[in-house]
This record gives sequence, C-alpha cells and structure tokens, in this order.
Amino acid sequence: MPGVSSLPRSTPEDQGLSGAALDAFVVALDESEPEIQTVMLLQHGHVVLEEEWSPYRLADPHLLFSVSKSFTSTGVGLAIDAGLLALDDKVISFFEADELPETISDNLAAMTVRHLLTMTTGHSEDTVAALSRDRRMVKIFLGLDVDHEPGTVFVYNSGATYMLSAILQRLTGERLFDYLKPRLFEPLGITEATWQVSREGITVGGWGLSINTESLAKFGQLLLQHGAWEGKQLVPAEWYEAATSKQVPNDHQENPDWQQGYGFQFWRGRNNTYRGDGAFGQFVMILPDHDAALIVTSATGDMQAIVDTVWDHLLPALEGKEVTPVARPDRLELPPPTGPAPTGGDGQTYRFAENIVGLTAVRLDPDGTGTFSLLGVERDSDGPTEIVCAGGDWREQSSNGVLLDAVAPEVQRVVTSAYGDGDAFVATIRWLETPFVARLACRTADGQMTIDVNLNVSFGPTELTLTSE
Repeated sequence: MPGVSSLPRSTPEDQGLSGAALDAFVVALDESEPEIQTVMLLQHGHVVLEEEWSPYRLADPHLLFSVSKSFTSTGVGLAIDAGLLALDDKVISFFEADELPETISDNLAAMTVRHLLTMTTGHSEDTVAALSRDRRMVKIFLGLDVDHEPGTVFVYNSGATYMLSAILQRLTGERLFDYLKPRLFEPLGITEATWQVSREGITVGGWGLSINTESLAKFGQLLLQHGAWEGKQLVPAEWYEAATSKQVPNDHQENPDWQQGYGFQFWRGRNNTYRGDGAFGQFVMILPDHDAALIVTSATGDMQAIVDTVWDHLLPALEGKEVTPVARPDRLELPPPTGPAPTGGDGQTYRFAENIVGLTAVRLDPDGTGTFSLLGVERDSDGPTEIVCAGGDWREQSSNGVLLDAVAPEVQRVVTSAYGDGDAFVATIRWLETPFVARLACRTADGQMTIDVNLNVSFGPTELTLTSE
C-alpha cells in the first residue's frame, strides 16, 4: 500500500515493465503536438515513470479544471454513505423558496441528484456560462429552462457539478473542500490543495481544484484500490464501482474516447479504462486491466491526441509487447523562444482599459526589459502585479496576476523571456501552475502601444489586439 507522505518508487522491470518501452512512450509524448508538462505512471501501486518538462515541476500544484468533478463525485459518495442524501432525491428539495423560480416546471421538479451526477439534467447546453452572469449561481441554475426530461439526454454540464457542491454545503454546513479535507485529502497526504470558491461562497465543484502531479496519482491509486488506503476504506468501494461504470450513453460526443459512456463525474474510455479529465489536457486515467494509473498535465486543444499516444505507445508497453528502443533526449524541456535581443524602449508606461487578458499597464525600458502589470487574483484587495521580461533564459518570479480570469493559487511561479522581432518587443509568459502561456508582441508609435496577444489555449479567443488608452 502506498504511504501517506509519498508513493513508493520502483524500476519498471521490478513491476514487469520494459524501461525501454517507457522511454519510447516518453519520446512519443515529447515529440507529439500537444505540449506535455508532467507525467507520472503507477503500476501495482508503485511509481515507475515520473517526468517533468522544465520549467514545469512535478511538485508544483497544477490547475486541474474538470478533473475536479471526480473529486466532487467522491464527496457525494461519502455524503450518501453517511445517510445525508440519496441518488433519487429531488434537486429542488434542497433549496429555499426564494431560490426557486415562481413556476417550477415538471422537468425541474423531476431533476434528481443522479441527473446532476450523470450530466442528464435536461438542459440543452452547459449551464456554466449562464451561472457566471451573477453571484447567485444557485438561483440562476434553478431558473434556467429545462428543455428535456431529465435522464434522457447527456449534455456536459459543469453547472450541474456546481449544484452538487451547493447541495453538499447545505447538508453538511461546510464547503465541499472542507468536507473532503479530513475524509480524503489529509489521509492521502495531500497538503497543497486549493479549490476556487464562488462569489456566493460555494466550492465551485466542477473546476478550480489545484494539486500536484503526485497528489493526483494518489487519487488514481485510491481508485485502483476501490477506495481503500492504508488499511482503511476511505470511500465505499460500491460508490467508485458505480461512479466509474457507464451510467448513461454519450455516443454523440465528437472523439472516440469521449463516446464510451459517462458515470458519476467520470468518463469511460476505450480499452476498459475510465478517467477524470480537465480542459487543455489534464488527466487521471485508470487502466484496471493493468493495475495502472497515468497522470498527465499538459497544454493542448487536442486532448484526444494525448489519449491516442497512450494507446499507441503506452498500452503496448503494459501488454508486454516488443518495442523498438529509441534514444531519449538528455533533458526534457520547453525552452524559451529564441530571437534577437529585444531593443530598448522609451521607458513610458502605457495603460490599458479593462480587457479579457487582465493587462493593466506595460513599460518597455531602454535596457531591453519590459514590465507587464496584470490584475491580481483577489481583485477587491490586491493591486496589479508586475512581471518582468528580458532576453535569454527563462526568468523565474512569483506572481498573483491573473490571465483570462483563470483561477489559480494567489501566488504562483511564472517564467518569462523576451526577444526582438523588428520593431516589436515580444514577451512570453508561462504560468507554471496552469496550462496557460501568453505571447505579447508590443509596438509603440505616435504615443500609443499596440499589443498583439497570442494565447496557447483559451476558453475564448486565442488571438487579440490591445491598444493603450
């Protein structure tokens, strides 16, 4: 059994695997189009592969996006085991009259906890965008039209997971994160976790959890062990059996590994696998036939490509098939962009109106460095945070700046670098506890600065232009 502080390590060969085959998998990840940041593989409860692509680190917390949903599912399972609720309890039964719409439709009245868990609430689209319009997210959700009979249509719905968190908070008197701390996080030795809280004071549930790669691997091992850890049954085995099984069909999804059925906040995949996954390539993938768990943090708009690499290169290794040896690079890294040294600026501070990037001001100094000010994570109490960019290797610093409203720990590691491209000062900023990378090409003329912004991944546009006031 894995220990609380860290998971045991083993050579691949001691667990019946070929080290050369795992090397070939790492090379395939390194050469693939998706940008891989960290990876960890467990087999038989032992870490047999752990890699980080510098400047990313396995030990850093990482924003998991919708992998958070699988942790929310765990909280629901614990609450059901404690007798606090049941799968077929009606959603409206947990809320007060002033939170409910004046007219309760038949479909809303029929919606149950089970429907929230299986993304079959009856809504025609994800409700999360609607919920973001106001701090009263519970009230908004309950007031939305429910177009279909609950249980009949699968529609991926992060708002449904938010409602599970809200229900648990009503029942337990504490936020989901706090409810899970003594029951899940502390027994697993997960101490670095943070989880976003909504403006109405509820753990958001469907997104917003940050933990490091090994902590996510511990969760994967807990799943493999059917909820048992260190001789204790932390989560009922029956819950994880149900949660990771196909509860509803989702054949209309676009990619093959998103068409294999959906459980209680877990995806089924090909090759008898299941997983929690999050936007831009965050994965905890469980391969029960091989007693294995794979953790990946990455930055990509093509998550299927990562899964395909697993089937093409890791699955044969787990099956013991012969693999042609390949030469691994001496160092796994994501180097800074290269180019001429940035030219000096005019030293003026250019300010920007409110924008979706969160950029407030930029100053390009004569010595070829640039200072970029970003809104702080806690907008009500923190002023702008400054990030300095200069030529050469990655420059590491701490920041509480926020890009594109991405929620992350208040202070996190960032690295920056810059180069010159004609009349442009081109800065690259990596937020190392998220997938996000920004490229900012700054030009000044006639007393104004124009910045062409390119983002590697985004829920909105990836390219836009900002002009100073």
